[in-house]
Amino acid sequence: MTTPVIPDATESLVWEVLPAAADVTHAAAAVIEHSAREALALRGNFRIVLAGGRTPIDVYRLLPAIETEWTKWEIFFGDERCLPATDPERNSRMVFDAWLAGVPVPPHRIHVIPVELGPDSAATRYAELIARYTPFDLVVLGVGEDGHTASLFPGLALNEAGWCLAVFDAPKPPATRVSLGAGALRATRDVLVIAVGASKQSAIHDWRAGRVLPITRVTAGLQGRVLVDAAAMGECAVSR
Repeated sequence: MTTPVIPDATESLVWEVLPAAADVTHAAAAVIEHSAREALALRGNFRIVLAGGRTPIDVYRLLPAIETEWTKWEIFFGDERCLPATDPERNSRMVFDAWLAGVPVPPHRIHVIPVELGPDSAATRYAELIARYTPFDLVVLGVGEDGHTASLFPGLALNEAGWCLAVFDAPKPPATRVSLGAGALRATRDVLVIAVGASKQSAIHDWRAGRVLPITRVTAGLQGRVLVDAAAMGECAVSR
């Protein structure tokens, strides 16, 4: 049986392969700073969706040093783990500790996914919220070893027509999460994807080949940038 593919799955994305993870970190922070500057100049606010997990932590740690109008940022989360608010494995906790605790973004402009309500209610509430704010200016995404992004894992519904979904059987802990659906993640002017480390080689290769993975379906046709280090890229060639 032939694996289905998406033709030209990465055609609209600019790929940049950098020597090391630290280079990806600094380049990603620069992309975010540029995107914020452009959005603030054009529209007077900057709406960004953040990736969770371990890959973007070092990027977020660099952001307090940038020069920007923090009071005009509007911050959203691509997904959240159903854990207590103070748990260090919560994406929102990680972002606050690494970045937001040190900058004057008004609390009412930081939109945490309310997983304390339970996954179904949290997904419904967050969907109602983000529908009022799209299109986003920038969506930041990571890539898992299996090609997942946010908490959209292979084999699970991506909610391509909707905004948010409850996830009850994620293949990595915790199993219960809330994630923006593909429809919401695609409702953006630009996307920034970050991938580092040799463990991502297989996912990057399959993505470049157009195989139907969550990251492929979320980013297909979008404008934006993919930043990877040499370890993640492996032998997969990129022409631009």
